[in-house]
Amino acid sequence: MKKAIIYLFIFIGIQLVGGAIVQGTWKLIGNTADLTTAMLITTTAVVSVTIITVFLTTHWAEVSPHWLRTRPWMVLIWSVIAALGAIVPSAWLQEQIPELPNWAENEFDMLLSNRWGYLVIGLLAPFSEELVFRGAILRSLLASRLSPLVAIIISAVFFALIHMNPAQMPHAFLIGLLLGWMYYRTGSILPGMAFHWANNSVAYVLYSLFPSTDLKLVDYFQGSERNVLMAVGFSLLILIPSIFQLHLWMRRCPEE
Repeated sequence: MKKAIIYLFIFIGIQLVGGAIVQGTWKLIGNTADLTTAMLITTTAVVSVTIITVFLTTHWAEVSPHWLRTRPWMVLIWSVIAALGAIVPSAWLQEQIPELPNWAENEFDMLLSNRWGYLVIGLLAPFSEELVFRGAILRSLLASRLSPLVAIIISAVFFALIHMNPAQMPHAFLIGLLLGWMYYRTGSILPGMAFHWANNSVAYVLYSLFPSTDLKLVDYFQGSERNVLMAVGFSLLILIPSIFQLHLWMRRCPEE
């Protein structure tokens, strides 16, 4: 547990200190105090690369090719399909609870509205977050005296909290539980990365088609609550079989 908390604070520390350094340098060079889209993308990218570099070089998290040698293509495919099936039900559940503050709305608008924002949202975020929260934090929790279920729940709570945006936390917690289970079953961050990539990529594509972070599900389905419920039901017909298929296909590498 102690290691997991240390990793969490290191992750947060790199974000805060690294972000301040990059933004301070940017303002000196650019002679502007405004938070521009380019500065936000650059800051987030540099911080993500720093996190990846630190956690890999210190071996706090490891990326091994052993699991890929088992040719787990079905696991990766079903991970992507599960991500597609989880989007609408998760959004619907979030809309059923009281509306939470969206402190990062402007930042998301800037990232999602720029093609370079996909570098951060679609590529770097899935790698850096899976590396830290499953490859380092959850791995250390699983190696402790905690039960696997408790370890997965704690890692999901950490994953929700670091988003530092109440509006995202319910979704992040639920997805964190699923990603934690996938890591526990495989011992690899790659299924989680595939899921994370698909989830974030859909968010990016949807924003490109409907450029607003304020839209509700009903806005995507012609203003019809009936269409929303049908979409939830259809998505569950994708999500539930996908999770079952993952249960059947996921294996740990024999060499581990």
